[in-house]
Amino acid sequence: MKTVFDKTDFLIIGGGVAGLRAAIEVAPHGSVLVLTKDKPAESSTGYAQGGIAVALSDEDEVGIHYEDTIKAGDGLCREDAVRILVEEGPEVILELISWGAEFDKEGRRLAFTQEAAHSRRRILHAHGDSTGRELERALVSKVRTFSDVRRYDFAFTVDLIIEDGRCVGALVLRDKEVIPIYAKAVILATGGGGQVYSRTTNPPVTAGDGMAIAYRAGAVLEDMEFIQFHPTTLYSPSAPQFLLSEAMRGEGAILKNINGERFMPDYHSMSELASRDIVARAIISEMVKTNARHVYLDLRHLDKDFVRRRFPRIYSTCLQFDIDITEDLIPVSPAAHYFMGGVKTDLEGQTTVKGLFAAGEVACTGVHGANRLASNSLLEGLVYGARTGMAAVNWGMGNGEWGLEKYKSHKLKSANWNIDIEKIRSSLRRIMWDKAGIIRCKESLTEATEWLKQWNFTLREGVFGRKELELKNMLTIANLIVDSALLREGSIGAHYRSDFKERGESWQRHILCQEGREIKWTE
Repeated sequence: MKTVFDKTDFLIIGGGVAGLRAAIEVAPHGSVLVLTKDKPAESSTGYAQGGIAVALSDEDEVGIHYEDTIKAGDGLCREDAVRILVEEGPEVILELISWGAEFDKEGRRLAFTQEAAHSRRRILHAHGDSTGRELERALVSKVRTFSDVRRYDFAFTVDLIIEDGRCVGALVLRDKEVIPIYAKAVILATGGGGQVYSRTTNPPVTAGDGMAIAYRAGAVLEDMEFIQFHPTTLYSPSAPQFLLSEAMRGEGAILKNINGERFMPDYHSMSELASRDIVARAIISEMVKTNARHVYLDLRHLDKDFVRRRFPRIYSTCLQFDIDITEDLIPVSPAAHYFMGGVKTDLEGQTTVKGLFAAGEVACTGVHGANRLASNSLLEGLVYGARTGMAAVNWGMGNGEWGLEKYKSHKLKSANWNIDIEKIRSSLRRIMWDKAGIIRCKESLTEATEWLKQWNFTLREGVFGRKELELKNMLTIANLIVDSALLREGSIGAHYRSDFKERGESWQRHILCQEGREIKWTE
């Protein structure tokens, strides 16, 4: 069979904010190929509503943004990573504006809003509640100014190509054919894995693929037990799990239980503006107390014109489901939102595998600690996307060899075994929500482990198509979450153990996962 393959200097897997910013950084230095798993706009970036946090207002300072981030991370942030984020943040935002990004303004000045756990109004937003879309538009426009950037859409990365301990490319599924793509440097920017849970704000493509393929390639993953659950997601049998931005609470929305009673002041001094983990657990507690499936978000006391103008996308979306957010109580409940953990990297995006880099939610730089500060994720994608891109350039220029081209393209085989993939996927997501979700304990996590063992056995051989491969990745990530959550016998940030409510003896240490080795604490 004739050997068929593709080559590029820089291979970027993922087309959200981190991947696009990395592409802009590497493009002047060689050929670039960006892979997207689905259509280009289908990423968590486009779903981001609230905004992007940056210390640019007159009342704010980089040092205050730093302190807020550290506090939200509940003692587990990597301080040097946070310092880079907040110090380089203003520059990358001004750069983005110079590329054409249009943020909302009050007169001629940038308009800032406030979100939970921020002590200042530092959240920039675009078109009210479509910030992610605007960032994506500006970045795509900039990428198009480079002639040597290609993009493959609907390209599913099956596995990374590793030769002599170095990542030299990836095996990619396109049009039922697996094609080896060789590169001098590979950047993972695949986002998170929210689809592991039955309730999630994430788009359908976020199945943890990047983390799973990095794990199989021998990379170390870190802090996989820390999953952030967004407190307010639209709850309606006929509606999708649509995120209701934290900025709504920043602008004065309040939470009420099913009986119409405000409850957040009973849980925290900052009430609705407490950190996300606190608000999510408070909502769950109220749902249990009142035997309800949701609580309410109430904006009825706010000016109607202001609400419609400030949240146009949320307003129009909710109207499609007969909810007028200016007049009606909005039914909400939490949903899986963001992975603080991921592929362990240094401050330049280098993973523990040579030639493999990671940026954005797929990576774990330590910047978010145990609980991400609201609206720091888009900023992280920009800051660390740029840093990772430059590190990939430096690596590629110093290690300018492609792989040995030992892989051949081949047609995808058809699965002929009797396994109901959709049923297993649905059951997996439900078990993870029920047993390894917002509130966990040894008993629930052990139950999850038993289910995972059964499904792991079912899929141990013969994985052929995208659905099967995606489920395999979801099972890999689910196992790492559960195993890490069992090991951390304490509660910190977004990880809450009902049987270990205190922090525990090892609370300041991190948990590392690597294929073929037992998970372990950092020294």
